Amino acid sequence: MLVDGVAFKKTFSYAGFEQQPKSFANPKILCLNMELELKSEKENAEVRIEDPASYQSIVDAEWNILYEKLNKIVDSGASIILSRLAIGDLATQFFADRGIFGAGRVADEDLRRVCKATGCSVQTTVNNLIPTILGTCAVFEEKQIGSQRYNFFTGTPQARSATILLRGGGEQFLDEADRSIHDSIMVTRRVRKHNAIVAGGGAAEMEISRYLRDLSRTIQGKQQLIIAAFAKALEVIPRQVSNNAGFDSTDILNKLRQRHAQPDGKWFGVDIENEGITDTLLSLVWEPTLVKTNSITAATEAACMILSVDETVRAPQSEKPDAANYARSKNGRPVNMGRGVRAMRGR
Repeated sequence: MLVDGVAFKKTFSYAGFEQQPKSFANPKILCLNMELELKSEKENAEVRIEDPASYQSIVDAEWNILYEKLNKIVDSGASIILSRLAIGDLATQFFADRGIFGAGRVADEDLRRVCKATGCSVQTTVNNLIPTILGTCAVFEEKQIGSQRYNFFTGTPQARSATILLRGGGEQFLDEADRSIHDSIMVTRRVRKHNAIVAGGGAAEMEISRYLRDLSRTIQGKQQLIIAAFAKALEVIPRQVSNNAGFDSTDILNKLRQRHAQPDGKWFGVDIENEGITDTLLSLVWEPTLVKTNSITAATEAACMILSVDETVRAPQSEKPDAANYARSKNGRPVNMGRGVRAMRGR
């Protein structure tokens, strides 16, 4: 589900939450980083009084401090109160009686997104709540999506924000969808920043493979085998694309090799819609050149590092079988032999 604005899951609710309004038009939004509830004293706190009747004045002072904070919030004109810390039962009911929506324990990431989109600033105190620190949006709603409730801020004026809500039958499917969407968004973002592109669908890998295979035939010595193996390794990408689409990868690769051998077959890749090959550049299947360059470079460096391990790290003692379990004599026979072994060798 695509939301034209900011959306996040409903936070922990206190008593009186259902009495709060769940929809606003052009509301004022206040974001806080403070608790709005009575805090218990520390274990080692002491209150010394001479008259037991004066204890009530101490309790009243705590309530008065909380009510003073709540009244200042109401006087600011805000209709929606969001806080990183807890908003207790008293504050929730206080806001509900005055037609104000309040949500506590909002995740830091969600609060930052709301502030960036609506233009409000996070406050650590309720003093001097001027209009410039309040945010706004066109519509605020709390709606039920499936079995969960979500808070929606749409029509945000400060930033063009969007939220994607993923729903599925299990965490594994949701994680896979999240990774796929994230990769797609990052690739699109990279294209907008660096507008150089190549054809996708394994077309770039097949063209590089063809070039290296032709180059290897002009080189003498063992380097020819290395370059040919590198060219063959690049064919893994179109092969895997074909396998993921349920096609015969051998048949697809043979068609791609034949097509890339021709002068006009430079951008031919896997066609997952028609189970064949096509000019992916004309089919609008593109990849950023920077992403392709980085992936090939990283794979090449990883392969070089693996191949160089035997030249840099050696443990000769570990190459002997059972070297840690048996002590061997000069002729290679075990020293600690059991009685049965000695009797058999005596016969």
